[in-house]
Amino acid sequence: MKDIIVLQENLLLLEKELKTLTEKISSLERSQQDLQDLKLEMKALKVFLGRAHPDFKSQFPEILEKVKD
Repeated sequence: MKDIIVLQENLLLLEKELKTLTEKISSLERSQQDLQDLKLEMKALKVFLGRAHPDFKSQFPEILEKVKD
């Protein structure tokens, strides 16, 4: 009888852990989708700027170097 109670408690703990992990995964998936959206938007901006300002393409690597430092 005591073993059954211990097993039930362990099962409840595992269910709570699984729920927590599922919530964390959902949060990470949303964050990953947000990052993918931002990446796509940045690519679109680079294409636009490259067309509107042809010298942007040559200056962009230099700009990135300055921002990284």
